[in-house]
Amino acid sequence: MQQFSVIPYEPPVTAAALRAEVRAFLKDTMGSVSVATRARTWAGYDAEFSKKIGAKGWIGMTWSKKYGGGERSMLERYVVTEELLAGGAPVGAHWIADRQSGPLLLRFGTEAVRDRYLPGIIRGEIYSCIGMSEPGAGSDLASIRSQARKVDGGWRVNGQKVWTTNAHRAHFVIALLRTREGSTRHEGLSQLLIDLKSPGITVRPIADLTGETDFNEIFFDDVFVGDDYLIGKEGNGWAQVTAELSLERSGAERLLSSFQLVIELMRHVGPNPPPAVQALIGRMAAEMWTLRQMSLSVASTLDQGKDPVLEAAVVKDLGNAFEQELPRAIQALVETDLSDGSAFAETLGILLQFSPVFSLRGGTREILRGIIARGLGLR
Repeated sequence: MQQFSVIPYEPPVTAAALRAEVRAFLKDTMGSVSVATRARTWAGYDAEFSKKIGAKGWIGMTWSKKYGGGERSMLERYVVTEELLAGGAPVGAHWIADRQSGPLLLRFGTEAVRDRYLPGIIRGEIYSCIGMSEPGAGSDLASIRSQARKVDGGWRVNGQKVWTTNAHRAHFVIALLRTREGSTRHEGLSQLLIDLKSPGITVRPIADLTGETDFNEIFFDDVFVGDDYLIGKEGNGWAQVTAELSLERSGAERLLSSFQLVIELMRHVGPNPPPAVQALIGRMAAEMWTLRQMSLSVASTLDQGKDPVLEAAVVKDLGNAFEQELPRAIQALVETDLSDGSAFAETLGILLQFSPVFSLRGGTREILRGIIARGLGLR
């Protein structure tokens, strides 16, 4: 049984200056960013904006200077990330590479792979996607069927991945694959970095309710991957993925994905809203602040080099529930015509359609609650 821990957040001494710097940057660069892009924020793709973020030193902030990183703390990174999301910045292009693929390579990748990819990620020029989920498996990640078979000089990969965000725009995927024939469940799994321009790869976009195609299927047909592109040790894939998901599940995006709607709501109702709307805004602010403190606690834990798997799962589960309820609660209380062309109506319409995916990315709530129950010794 794990012990659930909450580590007090000690803001870095640079916090105030960092916030001011990010806000000044956003004021200068966000003038032409559309309402729809702001509403989608970390799912919004803008390659040129990512390069600007890279030029500011805000990608790979915690990484080694050897590869171009800033060697700053996880909490400093949190401050910058929080401000970017609160401002509705379109950071989706580099998001996954910065949040988890880069740290995974720093921890487990070969030197050749680090040298090839990390500097470009830091510049905001190289993007990644996550190859975990597969069709027919639901949220049961341990039932991986895609295979990598050892051959002379590397591996031959066959199989299919699904729900791979931005695979149609990414440069590489880190795929969880079964590398031991006859293995089952958590055994015999490994991670391989695969260049998405490799022969034998087909990427097929999946349209969502908003008409966007962030999600994709990836098909691997006898794709060759060199030995240097095995991430970590063969057979250690499950442990690596578990650690990686702590980075994915606990960040500020788990409570700020719908934040633009809160801003537009307050603009829409003005300084003297009806009592029921005041109460809703107050409740949302209280819940958001609580979730923020929990998320910051996980960032503090990560800053100490630990893997807060249980705590990260709790943050994501509670954050998903909050962010999915928020647009529905606002729609139920604030009368509006979703086609009236206002920023409030457009933001509300987008998030009503988009918010269902919040509880899919990074693990469904059923899987998360299973992790939490096991961690607390309840099953």
